[in-house]
Amino acid sequence: QVQLAESGGGLVQAGGSLRLSCAVSGLAFSTYAMGWFRQAPGKEREFVAVISRSGGRTMYADSVKGRFTISRDNANNMVYLRMNSLKPEETAVYYCAALYQSGDYYPPTRPSEYYNWGQGTQVAVSS
Repeated sequence: QVQLAESGGGLVQAGGSLRLSCAVSGLAFSTYAMGWFRQAPGKEREFVAVISRSGGRTMYADSVKGRFTISRDNANNMVYLRMNSLKPEETAVYYCAALYQSGDYYPPTRPSEYYNWGQGTQVAVSS
């Protein structure tokens, strides 16, 4: 059974930092690209960052470039999202997702292409 479990969300002041974690089980982690997505109330789920199965290729939404860092630990089946200089408009539920990759190429950024999802972790940024 595939399981993705996010943690690390919480309430933070604008300008603050958080580190989200996603623990993955039930799949061959090193063959899966991983992504972080977020969904604010009343809005569609949106791409934040993705990382290829080796970790060698990453992509970020323009709005988070230079502030967020995605990383992974294939030995421990973990993926992380370090978020710095958080803004109130980034208040959302943050989800991790997994997608099998046949090779180490840039992962897709559309949420609809990912089949395995966690339950999400709430991030609230106060002004």
